[in-house]
Amino acid sequence: MPLAMLPQNKEAVIVEVKGGKRLTSRLLELGFTPGAKVKVLSNSGPAVVDVRGSRIALGWGVLSRIIVSVDERGDCQSVGI
Repeated sequence: MPLAMLPQNKEAVIVEVKGGKRLTSRLLELGFTPGAKVKVLSNSGPAVVDVRGSRIALGWGVLSRIIVSVDERGDCQSVGI
């Protein structure tokens, strides 16, 4: 599911980052790498997310390009990365 759909205060694991070369490169530099845990801290206006201990504000268009995985209980799923 896209990170944009993750409810506030839920944690997930990044599976894939989609987008053009510049966007993908920038997100990887910021720590949005496959296997990293990510949590939505605030979802009003630009969303604030926690990734690798850093808080980063991103717009909804960018969040929709970050694909994450959670299990049915809302916990992080182990992904084969």
